[in-house]
Amino acid sequence: MSDEAEQWRLIGDRLRQAREYLELKQEEAADAVGLSRSALSLVENGRRKVDAVELARFAEVYGQTIEALTGTAKAHPLPENVQALARAATELSADDRAELLRFAEFLQTRGPRSADRG
Repeated sequence: MSDEAEQWRLIGDRLRQAREYLELKQEEAADAVGLSRSALSLVENGRRKVDAVELARFAEVYGQTIEALTGTAKAHPLPENVQALARAATELSADDRAELLRFAEFLQTRGPRSADRG
């Protein structure tokens, strides 16, 4: 296997792992990214390359950086409670996920809060 083919296989593996971590079916992820399920399967098996636009869509849908998906940067593990929130958010509608994001942004604007305050 050539170095390039191996690189595409590794990217496909990372994309598959990210999808499975979020508990998305291939069809759900394919719809979100704008691919057919068969095209997504080929990508995950390293038999189809992704372009920059598709890779950006994968990163957005999977909540990861392009660097993490391509292996050009180390992905930092998320705290378990953040991972649980991401898994729960996958079950929400797109509108509800947008509302959840707005709420998270609101909480960030309040600044850090001490757990000791009541």
